[in-house]
Amino acid sequence: MTIFDELGLSKLLGPIPDRETPVAHGALHFVSGRPLDPPFPLGSEQVLFGMGCFWGAERKFWQAGDGVFVTAVGYAGGTTKNPTYEDVCSGRTGHAEVVRVVYQPPMMTFDQLLRIFWEGHDPTQGMRQGNDSGTQYRSAIYVSTPEQLAAAKESLAMYQRVLTQAGLGAITTEILENPPFYYAEAYHQQYLAKNPGGYCGLGGTGVACPLGDCSG
Repeated sequence: MTIFDELGLSKLLGPIPDRETPVAHGALHFVSGRPLDPPFPLGSEQVLFGMGCFWGAERKFWQAGDGVFVTAVGYAGGTTKNPTYEDVCSGRTGHAEVVRVVYQPPMMTFDQLLRIFWEGHDPTQGMRQGNDSGTQYRSAIYVSTPEQLAAAKESLAMYQRVLTQAGLGAITTEILENPPFYYAEAYHQQYLAKNPGGYCGLGGTGVACPLGDCSG
């Protein structure tokens, strides 16, 4: 069950119907030139991160190092199939704005990505991130393996202890396994590389994830 379901917003507002056709999202990553669509290199793993506005969140991960093969922005965690940006912004799809990170262990580990995630935004803000308010801006980790699920939950518990010691509130991050991922429109892919002066509302808590593995 997603946070959206728990709030009952789909019953209150009525869900947006599924769309038959996915939005056009482009073929290649604007920065690396790599394909946005699978198949990806053998041994690659995937995870979806929701950190508020996906423009700034995606940049954090494509800048993370050579172990990140490719990133793409999209929507996940809701009910409507093949949503548009306008659909998601209505609050009636249940989706969060997310970044899909395709990475290659051991060059990049899941723990390293978790550290970027926890330090890169404020996971205590519920249905908002900074000045951006709405269900689509919630904090989320959508994993693709049982191992990722265990590590994500462990890292949440660890970072919660650190935040509590710093006098901050409860983490509201949603952790789910394998929700469908729907690409966002081509306009949104690698937006801040195409528009270097574009909006980025991300801001962390200022509390560092423990040195080394965040989930260790």
